[in-house]
Amino acid sequence: MSAFKRKRGGKSNDKKAKKVKFVAGGEETREQAEQEKKNEVTIPPPVSMGRWTNKERVLIFSSRGINFRTRHLMQDLRTMMPHSKADTKMDRKDKLFVVNEVCEIKNCNKCLFFEAKKKQDLYMWISNSPHGPSAKFLVQNIHTLAELKMTGNCLKGSRPLLSFDPKFDKEPHYALLKELFTQTFATPHYHPKSQPFVDHVYTFSIADDRIWFRNYQIIEEDASLVEIGPRFVLNLIKVFRGSFGGSTLFENPKFKSPNMHRREIRLAAAARVREKQMVKELQKMKRTEAKEDVTTDVTADVFLTPAEDKPVHIQTEAPEPKVVKKNKHKAFKRQRMARR
Repeated sequence: MSAFKRKRGGKSNDKKAKKVKFVAGGEETREQAEQEKKNEVTIPPPVSMGRWTNKERVLIFSSRGINFRTRHLMQDLRTMMPHSKADTKMDRKDKLFVVNEVCEIKNCNKCLFFEAKKKQDLYMWISNSPHGPSAKFLVQNIHTLAELKMTGNCLKGSRPLLSFDPKFDKEPHYALLKELFTQTFATPHYHPKSQPFVDHVYTFSIADDRIWFRNYQIIEEDASLVEIGPRFVLNLIKVFRGSFGGSTLFENPKFKSPNMHRREIRLAAAARVREKQMVKELQKMKRTEAKEDVTTDVTADVFLTPAEDKPVHIQTEAPEPKVVKKNKHKAFKRQRMARR
């Protein structure tokens, strides 16, 4: 029977590459020894045996008052990021600097905190705890994995590739955000919960002064990309020097708060209603004017001609009396009746 033997190269618990040889028979000869040297195979060390040096841990949690879509989005991010941790929801009355203490308790140096306001607006904080910097975003157009239902079979816990728009290298605040995204979303090498495969890509693109996040799977056959979700849009508000506060490093001048946006929509709707009312009033005034004009015919005086000027005759003498002729043969009514 064939046997499988290993050559010892030092200590028994050595993590380096090992050489093995295959023996065809039970007895060794010189010819077989030469064949064994040819059949030696070098086996690389297992990936799990590597050192986990980059110990980045991300805390992903939210405040109270979030909706179901935000809850599913946080769960998708925790699934995609094996180096993340979860925590209970934070009360609205607590100040934001309490998040730094929560990160210290959870032994996390990065934080993704989702803050909900008015049960319809969602803000996201990304911070390097506890010294900073940190950035605040308005999250828009959220679509989760369950909602998209796109094709794809990405391995859970695999390490992603991060793709950034070239605009991230042109402006300093985008360069700072690029470093924050890289340290937060990139899975550390040799992480215990990660897989030694790279089969999906996170893309951060800039369009319309917003950061668009997409997640694509790499298909092995032709190296094409298929979107698997989730997806969302980040509208930058401010970049702070500290963690959840401090001096302002950058403020987006084109940012418009959701309250102001809704107010402008209401004012525009009210202006449209007022315009319709004014149009109706003008139409009523025109109708009343038209009715008054119909009663007076404008074309009645078209065929009237001015009368001729006659000389004024002044009568100085009295007029002659008129002669009344009487009918002598005419009898009275009684006589005529008597004759009959």
